[in-house]
Amino acid sequence: MPTYVTLLNWTDQGIRAYRDTPQRAEAFAAAAQKLGAKLLNIYWTVGSYDLVAVVEAPDDETATAMLLQVGGLGNVRTTTLRAFDREEMDRIIAKATG
Repeated sequence: MPTYVTLLNWTDQGIRAYRDTPQRAEAFAAAAQKLGAKLLNIYWTVGSYDLVAVVEAPDDETATAMLLQVGGLGNVRTTTLRAFDREEMDRIIAKATG
């Protein structure tokens, strides 16, 4: 299943309710599962981003739907990166080299 790395920043609303962030992470995992995706891990970070989530989803549409749901709650803004594992990168290189 494709992997996505999502960089999250709290909105003003999200930072005001920072105490709820563990429960919001659990709700995010449950919402992802309902869509057929899986939250592999979530990290609370210091620096340019407040959180980093690693998610598997069956396709880009599912990943986007999941992120629209979480963003629509108003607590975070997201930037998402499609990540490729070693096997996927080997296939990409094989295609590129013909």
